[in-house]
Amino acid sequence: MKQIYFIILLLIGFVTNGYSQAEFSKKFKAIPPSNTNPKPEKKVAPPPTTDFPIIIPPNVYKSPDIIKSASNPVSSYQIGKSSEISMIPKNNGFINPGDEVRDKLSKDMDKILIREGLKEDSRYLVKIDVNFGDIRTKSAYFVIKCRDFGAIDGDLIKATLNTDIIKDRLELQYDYQEFRIYFKEGINIFELGALNKGALGGNTGEFQIYDAEGKFIRSEYWENWDAGVKGKFIIIKE
Repeated sequence: MKQIYFIILLLIGFVTNGYSQAEFSKKFKAIPPSNTNPKPEKKVAPPPTTDFPIIIPPNVYKSPDIIKSASNPVSSYQIGKSSEISMIPKNNGFINPGDEVRDKLSKDMDKILIREGLKEDSRYLVKIDVNFGDIRTKSAYFVIKCRDFGAIDGDLIKATLNTDIIKDRLELQYDYQEFRIYFKEGINIFELGALNKGALGGNTGEFQIYDAEGKFIRSEYWENWDAGVKGKFIIIKE
């Protein structure tokens, strides 16, 4: 009898155990173990080799290649190379570097003197005669006043009326010098001519014309006249 109870209990335990295992297996699943093995490293391809060009500073006086290949050993950048540029001209004789400075100072001084009216600019000489136009008058004569309006450097003029010499050699000064011209009825030709160039440049002059009663008629001037240039008036006596 005891054996029968034991077998029954054994069967009940077996059935219960199997049922519980089946229920447990349905609800729960085992978690797989994590993979702790190290991942294999990815192989990265090396960057492509590039033959970068080397840039050398250009020489403006010559025409070397600006870019040369780095594989060419001649293209390496050089420091301390002797310069072939010289600011002083070379010749077989002795050169004084101070001459260049002296010439530049001399040119600068000439520009200052010309700008301040102390020297005439001889680069722009007037080489053709000038016609000052016509004057009509009833006066018996004119008074001509002349002066050098620029630097006083020995400017000489000649005055003629109808080919008659009125002033043969008049040196212009800073103050006005005056003389008279008497003309005939009708057309008269009055001329002022530059006899020379001044010591500082062309012949420069200014003149004023008054009638016999002291009435102002007109004024004119000439600037940088070359020797031999003439200025002409046609005076018509009415």
